[in-house]
Amino acid sequence: PEGVAVMTDISSYLDFVLKLFFAFGLAFEVPIATLLLIWTGISTRESLSQKRPYVIVGAFVIGMLLTPPDVISQTLLAVPIWLLFELGLQVSRFIPKNREKSEIAD
Repeated sequence: PEGVAVMTDISSYLDFVLKLFFAFGLAFEVPIATLLLIWTGISTRESLSQKRPYVIVGAFVIGMLLTPPDVISQTLLAVPIWLLFELGLQVSRFIPKNREKSEIAD
């Protein structure tokens, strides 16, 4: 109708943007969490690679919960989480298997 101007609500926009910043910021912590799990001995690289299907499903669940309700946004968050998990596994090859033996040798 005449005289009606479309204006976005700044508070809902900021809520949306902050939620997405939080979601993608959390996603980029995945390699660090993977490396910490392996470095502290809580898990091994082999056991994490066996749990790969669960990580992929978990990435899509996190993508579903933290993004707007559409498949594209969910995929745009889930795929980087999965690829960053794989990056963490690849970088974990450089962590020595027996840290105590390498510390004694030094």
